Amino acid sequence: MERDIVRAAAPSRVSQAYIVRRLEERDAIRRHLEPRPAYAAYALGQLEPRLFPVSKWWLAEGDGGQALLLHSRGGLGNALFAIGDAAALEALLCLHPGPRNAFATCQAEHLEVLRRFFFLSHERPLLRMKVTADAFSAPQGEVRRLHGRDAGLINRLYSTEGVTGSYTHRQIEEGVYFGAYADERLVAVAGTHAVSPAHGVAVVGNVYTHPHHRDQGLGALVTGAVTGAILKTCPLVVLSVDPRNRAAVRAYQRLGYREECRLIETPATRKDVFGLSSLVRRLTAALRGRAMGGALVRL
Repeated sequence: MERDIVRAAAPSRVSQAYIVRRLEERDAIRRHLEPRPAYAAYALGQLEPRLFPVSKWWLAEGDGGQALLLHSRGGLGNALFAIGDAAALEALLCLHPGPRNAFATCQAEHLEVLRRFFFLSHERPLLRMKVTADAFSAPQGEVRRLHGRDAGLINRLYSTEGVTGSYTHRQIEEGVYFGAYADERLVAVAGTHAVSPAHGVAVVGNVYTHPHHRDQGLGALVTGAVTGAILKTCPLVVLSVDPRNRAAVRAYQRLGYREECRLIETPATRKDVFGLSSLVRRLTAALRGRAMGGALVRL
């Protein structure tokens, strides 16, 4: 006797509504970032007066929670930063996917949403590590503070393995960079992605050692020099590292860094090439939400 085969119907998605609005007041934005300062350190840095004019912020609030989205541009290209609930982030990206190409930072739970709007070419799970002055242990060794006039030397070092360095005099001067030398030649460098004394956070990055001088502790030495310098004005300093690079993780731990959270970094290319779909959705959502103080998105 044949047995009846019963297929359960796929559960239908429950409709959710969100109000999306532009945030233009730094205090209002900061309130959404400060509960997670280590994860949001780069975004907090974008609130600095010289960077805020090149950033755009949107907030979505609704049935599935809330999310904050940042699009910013700088000397090294466009950046996207997301924090909050994944469903609310979908409402934001429906209307504001941003420029065609960007470097995205998000939480692991955001990936499924980002993949609906972008081609993600190299998803990198990273550890976000943090250090404070009381935990910091300065390494011993000779380093030099680098300045804008050293941009050419820094770019040549970063270009050693075929990735073109394009840092400007201004970027080096406005950041905090230290280098280690061998026979008067720059062989290791570390710097900053963001420094915000006003918000008490900084992001260390751009750590690179010439292949012929690795395994000598130079990466940790220059990272420690940058960290020590910015801890004088920023109580919280963070960096990101590939968890598979155990040597680097241990080196940062010896400096006093400890894991705070995990995140994803990836280049992102918008699927909607000309932005027409998002434009239509923005216009429609604006009409729906005109009496609510924002754009109304239904998912």
